[in-house]
Amino acid sequence: MKNTSLTGKDTSLISVLQGHFKGELNLARVRLICLFITALCKVKTINYDRLASGFDVKVAKGSSYRRIQRFMKEFDFPMKIVSTLIFSILPYKVDLVLVLDRTNWKFGSKNINILMLGVSYKNVAFPLMFKMLNKRGNSDTDERIDLIEKYIEWFGKQSIDCLLADREFVGNKWMEFLNNENIRYYIRIRNNFKIYSYQKQDEIKAFWLFNNVNVGTFYHYPKIVKLHGQECYLSGCKTIDRDGKMEFLIIVSFNKPEQAMAYYKKRWQIETLFRGLKSSGFNIEDTHVTDLERLEKLFSLTMIAFAWCYKIGDFLDENVEKITIKTHGRKAVSVFKYGLDYLSKYLLTGFKSLEYNLFSFLSCT
Repeated sequence: MKNTSLTGKDTSLISVLQGHFKGELNLARVRLICLFITALCKVKTINYDRLASGFDVKVAKGSSYRRIQRFMKEFDFPMKIVSTLIFSILPYKVDLVLVLDRTNWKFGSKNINILMLGVSYKNVAFPLMFKMLNKRGNSDTDERIDLIEKYIEWFGKQSIDCLLADREFVGNKWMEFLNNENIRYYIRIRNNFKIYSYQKQDEIKAFWLFNNVNVGTFYHYPKIVKLHGQECYLSGCKTIDRDGKMEFLIIVSFNKPEQAMAYYKKRWQIETLFRGLKSSGFNIEDTHVTDLERLEKLFSLTMIAFAWCYKIGDFLDENVEKITIKTHGRKAVSVFKYGLDYLSKYLLTGFKSLEYNLFSFLSCT
């Protein structure tokens, strides 16, 4: 692999990140972060050995490898400064649609489990903040509340339009928290959840409200119901799964049930994010790191790289050359992958057709 020096251009990236971190990190650490994320975009894996090969320095690979190890072991890298960086480069700062989900994988006998909060933007969820879960399986209510409370503390509740989540994210205390905070939400629930119908004066299974709805027709139940002790609205439809079986898609909401499907469709954008962090981009599952503190730093650095690549890809798609649309109607490559491939080629060869400072895409100005 050709290790093309960035020469004076690394100064530009360092300057951009120093502007974000504003004295939080010293120059040596900012320089290491720049080396790390540029190497990550070149080698497209967080494997330490390959990352060290991608460092734009004259020293031996072993020296770069040890620098990465020291960074992960000794350096305090608060999530707040990473989240603030990514928030600052979002095109919009108000009416944000937050998406909550969890991703996991296994290394040996160790379960890697991450609760992620992203921001919906176009066809992806920008990674904003996360919580490492020291267990397998679902997150609990306190972990979710802690993440949302941190968001509110750092960026303000007024920036939130609504929150989207899948069937894992339900429960009395969780819904009570969202209701009390007046945070709108659209969350899918399981078909057999019991709700209290004021109209029927009885507990019924949620799907009974949608039994008479035609397949593919979305119906907003007009009456308030009670789920897990919390008053809410339900919307839903019948679908047919791949095996030909009847399935229900039922969404619980704080208000405005008629908007439920339009919003909930955006939830899949966080799956695009996870693919970019994993097999379609940075292959974060390649890591042998299992210590949660070190893994948190690694994941934070990968988030910065993801946001950088997406912004470049978005610019290219909007202003330079549109991504090819295939016959099935989907893009040939994702916007993120478009940006990653372009940036990777530039970092490896120095060639770019775009007369634009690629490092400025991490700038908030």
